[in-house]
Amino acid sequence: MPIATVNPATGETLRTFEPLTATAIERCVAAADAAFAVHRATSFAERAGLLHRAADLLEEDTADIARTMTTEMGKPVKAARAEAAKCVKAMRWYAEHAESLLADEHPAQDDVTDSGAARAVVRYRPLGPVLAVMPWNFPLWQVVRFAAPALMAGNVALLKHASNVPQTALYLEDLFRRAGFAEGCFQTLLVGSDAVESVLRDGRVAAATLTGSEPAGRAVASTAGDEIKKTVLELGGSDPYVVLPSADVARAAETAVTARVQNNGQSCIAAKRFIVHADVYDAFRDRFVAGMRELTVGDPMDEATDVGPLSSRAGRDDLEELVEDALAKGATALCGGQRPKEQERGWFYSPTVLADITPGMRIHREETFGPVATLYRVADLDEALALANDTPFGLSSNVWTRDDAEAERCVRDLQAGGIFFNGMTASHPGLPFGGVKRSGYGRELAGHGIREFCNATTVWYGPEDVRD
Repeated sequence: MPIATVNPATGETLRTFEPLTATAIERCVAAADAAFAVHRATSFAERAGLLHRAADLLEEDTADIARTMTTEMGKPVKAARAEAAKCVKAMRWYAEHAESLLADEHPAQDDVTDSGAARAVVRYRPLGPVLAVMPWNFPLWQVVRFAAPALMAGNVALLKHASNVPQTALYLEDLFRRAGFAEGCFQTLLVGSDAVESVLRDGRVAAATLTGSEPAGRAVASTAGDEIKKTVLELGGSDPYVVLPSADVARAAETAVTARVQNNGQSCIAAKRFIVHADVYDAFRDRFVAGMRELTVGDPMDEATDVGPLSSRAGRDDLEELVEDALAKGATALCGGQRPKEQERGWFYSPTVLADITPGMRIHREETFGPVATLYRVADLDEALALANDTPFGLSSNVWTRDDAEAERCVRDLQAGGIFFNGMTASHPGLPFGGVKRSGYGRELAGHGIREFCNATTVWYGPEDVRD
């Protein structure tokens, strides 16, 4: 895949970039190694000052970088501005909280004494250069939610971004440089996926994090496992959206529209499978379908646009194949189900709701990365939970209920990294984020995320080391 900016609203190639040579990659890895020796020795206060400066610069740059993101991957420009604002918030949150999140831990004195020590402490120390393999769908946020905690912990970063967002990737390197981070602390590697293995096998690279597809996750995990290096993986999702009889159906249906089409439907944590109790199914269906029909599809630079194009022709074609397979096997399109006639150029797809889904359809098992929802009717909570868990993925989930017993049952039985009641799944810097099953492992954000790429070091002082 070429490294290029291709406008998905028009199909026009705007800029192309030559991938780094092996010699250039070596220079970057060496620079990261040298930068780590310096950066790890800085104080939390110094790092926080740099990260606050990066947040200030990003805030100033919001309008420009939002247009760049929209041009490269097609998200509505108003959503791109919101993404930049979210990154600013996360940078400031980690600048303010990292020191306390990584504070020394003091084991119980009984355990210290029993170990034969005069005293003991657990200290969190950075690992080194971390390779980040990142996707195009949230080209700023996916990187910042890794980079902010990693840099605050004292690590340094090598970014291999998706090949269709090179200008956003280069902007990120420039942002951290302008903020004052030492040369080599954050570097963008404009390389294809074929270069990832050799970078990860380099002895100076300590670990890797990847957000992306299952095949990409398997490849990185396999290489890292062979090298015995730490990884965090956030892969696909086919999140259930369960609506039970006690729910506020009107609000559930209104939220469902946003939950499905956020980022043009191209989000791992977007709700994709809508599982509705028979008692409220008709009311939910009618409101949900009406909301999907009312969405404005068009130019993502237009402030009135709700849904822009998919990021690539291949992505649109893959989504189209899933819908066509379902329709051929008996599914019913309650709205959409085809490309919008109004958009002759670009990679658009109509907001779609499919009902009468059966297990033999590909869409029942595969992730839909675009504005297509599947709608299921269930008889009770048992059936809802069984269907919600009938997926290889386990990223997040949504449940609408005002019954405490039902909520507790869902917390116990849903197989997901997150459960959001009476609202839409979203990531927040203060809450851990990640999945189970084929959605990956490890956690990003909060204290869990910043400690993923730290060495939890036990420091034991013998009995002769008695201090007043």
